[in-house]
Amino acid sequence: MKLILAVIEDDDAAVLMDALIEEKFSVTKLASTGGFLLRGNTTLLIGVDAAQVDHVLHIIRRVCVRRKKIMPQAPSEIPTSVPMPIEIESGGAAVWVIDVDQFHRI
Repeated sequence: MKLILAVIEDDDAAVLMDALIEEKFSVTKLASTGGFLLRGNTTLLIGVDAAQVDHVLHIIRRVCVRRKKIMPQAPSEIPTSVPMPIEIESGGAAVWVIDVDQFHRI
């Protein structure tokens, strides 16, 4: 058995969970924060047989694509400068696949 930990943007969480549930995978959602700009993200816990890992990774890649966003820049410490929007890359996923020795549903 494997445990897949996927940290994704909040914007992708509902769509990814729906896609995984549609394929009959069990998913546990945890709210988390971190990364660039300390924006909200979601951590998904997905327990699967080893043979299903590639299928889950395929679904994650399909849903959690990297994209460009325009973000307002934080005000500068220099009062004469005008804050300008900046382009950032968002989306994608950080994924860990971990061996599970035992699993118990109690």
